[in-house]
Amino acid sequence: MADSPIIVWFRNDLRLSDNPALDAAVERGGPIIPIYIWSPDEEADWQLGGASKVWLHYSLQSLNEALEASNSRLLIRSGQSLPIIQEMIQETNAQAVYWNRRYEPYSIQRDSIVKSELKKQNIDAKSFNGSLLFEPWEIQTKQEQPYKVFTPFWKTCTSLPEPDEPTSAAHKIQSIKHWPKSQKLETLNLLPKIQWHNGILNSWSIGEAAAKKQLRHFISEAMSEYSVGRDIPGKPLTSRMSPYLHFGEISPRQIWHEVVFALSNNDTGNDSTSAWAFLREVGWREFAYHLMYHFPHTTTDPLREKFSRFPWKSNPRFLQAWQKGETGLPIIDAGMRELWATGWMHNRVRMVVASLLVKNMLVPWQEGARWFWDTLVDADLASNTFGWQWTAGCGADAAPFFRIFNPIAQGEKFDGDGEYVRKWVPEINNLPDKWIHKPWEAPATILNDAGVTLGKNYPYPVVDLKITRQDALEAYQTLKRMK
Repeated sequence: MADSPIIVWFRNDLRLSDNPALDAAVERGGPIIPIYIWSPDEEADWQLGGASKVWLHYSLQSLNEALEASNSRLLIRSGQSLPIIQEMIQETNAQAVYWNRRYEPYSIQRDSIVKSELKKQNIDAKSFNGSLLFEPWEIQTKQEQPYKVFTPFWKTCTSLPEPDEPTSAAHKIQSIKHWPKSQKLETLNLLPKIQWHNGILNSWSIGEAAAKKQLRHFISEAMSEYSVGRDIPGKPLTSRMSPYLHFGEISPRQIWHEVVFALSNNDTGNDSTSAWAFLREVGWREFAYHLMYHFPHTTTDPLREKFSRFPWKSNPRFLQAWQKGETGLPIIDAGMRELWATGWMHNRVRMVVASLLVKNMLVPWQEGARWFWDTLVDADLASNTFGWQWTAGCGADAAPFFRIFNPIAQGEKFDGDGEYVRKWVPEINNLPDKWIHKPWEAPATILNDAGVTLGKNYPYPVVDLKITRQDALEAYQTLKRMK
């Protein structure tokens, strides 16, 4: 029944180009009904955080505008996915439902039920890979086991045939004659009542067109310096592609082939090292999904089981100071304030702030993961889990627990002139470079001249880095002695 309607169920794939589910629907022929179902109750313990809801609102708005330009529109409904899809089938006499796969444990369970129930109704229900270079089950060790170390994982990935070329968005989508009812986007209440999100809107352009523009900008302006520049938080030398990847406004295949094309045309400043360093980071995202798929318990529990007995401490005062960017440690406070203001944080700084929380403060990594989940616009469950377990030393290919980042040394090494700190911690921006990362060590005359009064307009450090480092190492020793 080639002329019967096809439902394309959008989720974290909010784009028209290189969208396998949409491509398959166009190829099948017939009217296409694009739908987005807002079903937060189906997200288990991981309903979207506040920052991600803001991004989703504008991404759905952008997708609808693109669909309208292609002779279509985005239908929006809220509730349980399966009943809504079944209602849509009844209303439109659709004979097929296509979607791109998700890999979170709760998504896999939900999607399996949906596919099974639709097939019982003789509906052509198909899912596709729209968000990864390689399916998690495609990459295995020689013993047919999942990988737990990144380097051999990525070596295996890059030994496989190159990812398929992405498809274009040149479709004119066949429309149905009578559109079913749709909710207005505003009824999803994704935007906050108190407008704290203006910083996000001022920091980002959202949607598929913005994703492509940002990738082109990165390739032409920053990628040649990426291998070194990605560690410098005060410079715009990272790709900033993570939220676009998370919401599927761009696919990893598109990124891969754009970078490879630029390399082949010498458009990267002749620096293949930086280009491949960037593609390797795309590989880290693949690895995070590989781990979440094969070890789904890691979204809440450590991969290395013995860390479930680690002597973490509950310290609300430390946690609150960390969340607010009021630890008295400038690189930490800069990172946490950047996160709150923009919904994003530089990756080098993410590692440093995470290390302080789980090691110097001994706060459980799950607390940090939850805060990032609520405040990041790129709050991706696989990558967020992997990153926090990496820092805590309890995950795959993790940094050893005894590797404790010193925020002073990290600041001096990667923000030597204090450009990043001065932007986000303006109360100390008049301090000389020598003291910008350790104001509590500055002479009183220097502090006075800079207008800094410790304990009043900028806090003393909430932790003693030397003492808490020793406490962390002792806690780790107790874990090592456990059988």
